[in-house]
Amino acid sequence: MQDRRHFLKAAALSAAALSLDGITSEKAQAADASKGKVTKPIVVSTWDFGRAANEAAWDVLKKGGRALDAVEAGVRVPEADPNNHTVGYSGFPDRDGRVTLDACIMDELGNCGSVAALEHVTHAISVARAVMEKTPHVMLVGDGALQFALANGFKKENLLTPESEKAWREWLKKSEYKPIMNIENSSYGPDKATTFNPLKLPGNVYNHDTIGMVALDANGNLSGACTTSGMAFKLHGRVGDSPIIGAGLYVDNEVGAATSTGVGEEVIRVVGSFLVVELMRQGYSPEAACKEAVTRIVKKNKERAKGLQVGFLAINKKGEHGAYCLQKGFNYAVLSEKESNVLIDGKHYF
Repeated sequence: MQDRRHFLKAAALSAAALSLDGITSEKAQAADASKGKVTKPIVVSTWDFGRAANEAAWDVLKKGGRALDAVEAGVRVPEADPNNHTVGYSGFPDRDGRVTLDACIMDELGNCGSVAALEHVTHAISVARAVMEKTPHVMLVGDGALQFALANGFKKENLLTPESEKAWREWLKKSEYKPIMNIENSSYGPDKATTFNPLKLPGNVYNHDTIGMVALDANGNLSGACTTSGMAFKLHGRVGDSPIIGAGLYVDNEVGAATSTGVGEEVIRVVGSFLVVELMRQGYSPEAACKEAVTRIVKKNKERAKGLQVGFLAINKKGEHGAYCLQKGFNYAVLSEKESNVLIDGKHYF
């Protein structure tokens, strides 16, 4: 009789334990599912002017469109903006007075296209996409890039606007190159009280910058785009990181995507965007990966890095995003169903 009681008691306890284990297991699975939840579609881009670009990209993404189409549509907005002197039309010229553009684009399949030192065509990003889709090459430069663009129906035009030309002629008086950091993140812009006047910058010195954009579409695929008019009053022929796959932009559809902004020479030295993606492959969060890439730049030459700005921006396959930069002042825009084109300040090393 005693043995029977012990047996029934043990059986009841075992059943209760199994029931509790099932509940605990369900909770654990739910927690894991919550942690693994993917935010898509989502688009992120560099600087305040990325917000207008994000809106154009979102028009594609919200309809179930491809991330590649979204990033191209997005960065075409600042390329065509005459008030933006760091990208596309009306970009500051080189020291010879010639506006030259750099851009690259990359899709979820690893296809990529790029142009460098392209003149007379506003939408360098679309020429880069044409290189990707219509040639066996990755990059075309200079006269060859222009010849290709014109042969493919792009319009030839003068990109040097009166305002940019005036700034260049003012610069010629001293011909000094002393870029100031974060001028692109100033109080200037279409929704601000003041307008950008390059001739009123302190000491008539100038900076350049880039729009880099990466997106994850509803199908879980990544793409990215990067476009710029480069450093104001640069040596003719100078090319920075923006059109270089692995430096200014990199996409790996298994892992994530990254882009960069700032002084391109420093990004090239660490193959920055590729580095960020590879760090995410190792398990780093987007922000931690960007931080490590910035730290690598500092380790190479800390004194040089103190006077420069470089920022990295990344998203992973879950739609998680993050950024990190050398100096205070870099920010990025995020647009998804959860984040309504908010502007986020990147954390900084110095």
